[in-house]
Amino acid sequence: VILLFDPDCAGISCLGFFFTQLYRHGDRSPVKAYPTDRYQESSWPQGFGQLSQEGMRQHFELGQVLRKRYRGFLNDTYDRHEISVRSTDYDRTLMSAEANLAGLYPPNGSQVFNPSLEWQPIPVHTVPQDEERLLSFPIPGCPRYIILMNETKRTEKYLNMTFLYKDLIATVREKTGLKNTTIETVWSVHDTLFCEARHNMTAPDWVTPEIMDDLRKLKDFGYEILFEVYKRQEKSRLQGGVLLGSIVNNISESALPDSNRRLKMMMLSAHDTTIVALQSSLSIFNGKQPPYASCHIFELYQEDNGSFTVAMFYRNDTTRAPYQLAIPSCDLFCPLEDFVRLTKPSIPEDWDKECMVEPPTKDTIIALTLVSIALRNYL
Repeated sequence: VILLFDPDCAGISCLGFFFTQLYRHGDRSPVKAYPTDRYQESSWPQGFGQLSQEGMRQHFELGQVLRKRYRGFLNDTYDRHEISVRSTDYDRTLMSAEANLAGLYPPNGSQVFNPSLEWQPIPVHTVPQDEERLLSFPIPGCPRYIILMNETKRTEKYLNMTFLYKDLIATVREKTGLKNTTIETVWSVHDTLFCEARHNMTAPDWVTPEIMDDLRKLKDFGYEILFEVYKRQEKSRLQGGVLLGSIVNNISESALPDSNRRLKMMMLSAHDTTIVALQSSLSIFNGKQPPYASCHIFELYQEDNGSFTVAMFYRNDTTRAPYQLAIPSCDLFCPLEDFVRLTKPSIPEDWDKECMVEPPTKDTIIALTLVSIALRNYL
């Protein structure tokens, strides 16, 4: 373990032990277009949902930032034992990871295999999307979560937002040609218009700055619907807590007295919903969509007295250094045992079991049968 020389560690004598970064992919084309959109898939060089050159630059730059941050902790040259990279099985997240690694590990010395190419291949691991249960949210196949979502739609906050923006939703339905426009689905219209604006495409006349601002508010509310608003902690146990549990487990294993793991860093390339799900499970979500190439960082340190602390940082602005985050009821440098204790309520003990819907009891079945008979007789 090498002393980490970093201003964020100022005031604490500590050694860097194990770090995890979760980041969102970079700038991309829209995931889809609405029916009346003048810019359909043929308008984008690689089609829908693909990383743009700007997105590649964003992640190359983030890789350089991380290289500078961990200088003296990671080897100057790539060491496969030190770092593991995992991505969801989407072109944009896989390519973001590759661009990031190009900035983090420019080839040096014997790793240069082509003098005219400042790049080297570094493995990025993934699983098929239909098998993804760690980095893509919401995780499917959880009946209990579906029940919670249905109950969320009956909350006062959800109903108030639906009423407040009913005229906007009607306008979107009329102007876009979309038949299914709800408070949960209009985010896709904002996403499409946002991507087009970033790539200097002309917005339709009906899209005013006020409409874009309202669509942005609904988009941000969409994240709250998925992971908060109603029974946040139970939602976390079924969603973001799965990823949080994996991260906490890796951190804890690195701090074991007999740990001989050479792994120093885990990098996770994913999506805005991944960051929101994780931050919601930590009770630190700020209510805003994570921007392209935003990065949530966990850092494990060992202090002079041998104890371990966990620090978290969030980089959501390329013009400033990552700012530090703290989970409720703990310090910025949270003692590891406290970090584990405070995050435990959001981590499922048995995800499959917690996702199951309790079968009705015998008495309930009898009562429902009697009600059914009575209704049939009445009708």
